[in-house]
Amino acid sequence: MIGFIRGELAEKGDGYIIVDVNGVGYEIFVPANSRAYLSEEGREVMVYTAMMVKEDDVSLYGFMRKGELDAFRKLITVNGVGAKAAISILSSFTLEQIQQAIAFEDVKTITKANGIGKKTAERIVLELKDKFGAVAAQEAFQEAAGSDVGADVVSDGRSEAVSALMALGYTRGEAMSALSSVEDSDLTAEEYIKRALRNLF
Repeated sequence: MIGFIRGELAEKGDGYIIVDVNGVGYEIFVPANSRAYLSEEGREVMVYTAMMVKEDDVSLYGFMRKGELDAFRKLITVNGVGAKAAISILSSFTLEQIQQAIAFEDVKTITKANGIGKKTAERIVLELKDKFGAVAAQEAFQEAAGSDVGADVVSDGRSEAVSALMALGYTRGEAMSALSSVEDSDLTAEEYIKRALRNLF
């Protein structure tokens, strides 16, 4: 297995890059989000990689963040999700958005990725929620709200939800707008966030 490749970025194409390592050009398929982190052609890059071997093909898939590589490996364990589908998901959302969608069983969001239908999205949620969805949600809540996830919130549930949503990359205005349609006033921060995410997608 090839864990990572370090070399000169020789070419950036649509959905792939070529990295020159001592005169050998490695073609690596990458999600759109990883391409955004790449430097200009001619500069050194290090890409975390996963090698997929089939009877008539050997392909390399690359990621600029190790977390994306880990997510890719988890996604391809799901029945019906191959490398191309996993790349499509990682191209459509940030790693944090994927983690949150799985944690909150947000099937609708996952189906927004090209080529991912409802049944496949449901399998992804079912098979991966225990692997990294709940953990990711807990980390986001603790980082943003400074409290234990799942703890009952009497009056600060909405404010903690706003903080958590902002930590996920949404603006305060977007978070407030998504929460404004949640009429219940006695929900936990986790419940507020789950409902807000449904409104945001």
